[in-house]
Amino acid sequence: MILDKSFPRELEYVKKNNIPVVIAGGTVEYHGPHCSFGCDTLVAEGLLHKLAEKKEIMIAPSISYSPSSYAVADETSGTVHVEEDAFEAYLYYVFMSMLCSGLRNIYVVIHHQFEQESLMPMTLSYMKAAKRATMKYLEKTQGQGWWGSESYSSYYDNLGENSNPFAWIKVIPTMSSAVQNATGYDHAGKYECSILMSLYPEAVKLDRLGDVEHWFTKNAVEANRELGDQMVALSLAYLEKTIQ
Repeated sequence: MILDKSFPRELEYVKKNNIPVVIAGGTVEYHGPHCSFGCDTLVAEGLLHKLAEKKEIMIAPSISYSPSSYAVADETSGTVHVEEDAFEAYLYYVFMSMLCSGLRNIYVVIHHQFEQESLMPMTLSYMKAAKRATMKYLEKTQGQGWWGSESYSSYYDNLGENSNPFAWIKVIPTMSSAVQNATGYDHAGKYECSILMSLYPEAVKLDRLGDVEHWFTKNAVEANRELGDQMVALSLAYLEKTIQ
């Protein structure tokens, strides 16, 4: 199911059955002369569309403009960078709207700067906005002192479950540390080009590698569809198990 193309009946079905609503958290970022600006978004989107063939999920609109940072290339490179505070404020309203509509099983899937599941500015923005929105929603709907009320006496028994409100919005990588260790992870190099090549082959043009030389793209000449297919398969197995 695609949220953009759905109607109230489909949304009610998703809420009633606690179907996962999944968002690709992406970027518009310079990836060398051979790899598309939307690489991070496309990897997440491509995996989610493949996941939708294996299990029932609702795919919400991707969020592409984000805190990409100018760490890879400067502001003339085509990278679109949104400052963290502004981005977090935007996400807060997105999440608040989803919670107010009754959604309780939301996932954000990120490929950008998630080496070994480390927490970088963009990922932290999602996590902070999710917790802020959840806290505000609970106070708005249940009043101040909600957590200390007797209705939450079983709170610690439900940690990690969907009945725990702080599990309503989860932020996860496209590739877990285990998947990264089994294959590899980089920026616009052998591994990222391979997984993108598997999902969207038109988004990789290895014959343009010579346009500009970068240390981080040198091994992209080794990118291949076979490796990419392996990375997709492992990532999908991880996502299928994690998104419940």
